[in-house]
Amino acid sequence: MSDIQLLLDERQIVRGLGLFARILDQKRWNDLQDVFATDLTFNYGLGEEVGIDALERNMRRYLDQCGPTQHLIGSVIVDMEGSEGGNEATSRAYVQARHQRRDDPLGPIFDTTGEYIDRWQKGDQGWRIVRRDALWFLHAGDPAVIAP
Repeated sequence: MSDIQLLLDERQIVRGLGLFARILDQKRWNDLQDVFATDLTFNYGLGEEVGIDALERNMRRYLDQCGPTQHLIGSVIVDMEGSEGGNEATSRAYVQARHQRRDDPLGPIFDTTGEYIDRWQKGDQGWRIVRRDALWFLHAGDPAVIAP
C-alpha cells in the first residue's frame, strides 16, 4: 500500500467518525448505513447486538427521548491492517456526548465520555464499521434526560 493510499484511507475513516457524530446529532437514522455495515456487531455496554436495525434501535432508545445533542469525537488513532490491499483497520477514538432535556434549553443536561473501538472493512461502498465496542468512562448530570 502506498503512503498516499494509507493517508487517504485513514482520512476516510476519520471522516466516517465525524459523519457518525452528525448523524446522531441530526437524528438522520437512515444514514447510519453510510458508516456501518448492515451486519455489524456491537456492544454499547448493554451486551452483544447484531445488525444495523439493532444499532438504530439502540441509538433511538435514548436520543429520541432528549432534545439537542452534541457528540464530539476526537483523539483518533487509526491502524491499517489486512493484506496488500489494506482493506481492514482499527480505530480508537474518544467520545464526549452532551444531551439536553427536550423543550428545556436552560434545564438539566447529561454528559457521557468514553471511547469507541471500531473495526473497519473496506468494500464496494467504501469503509464501514463492522464491529464497535463502546467503553464508557464517565457519566455526569441528570440521566433522566435520556431515559425512555
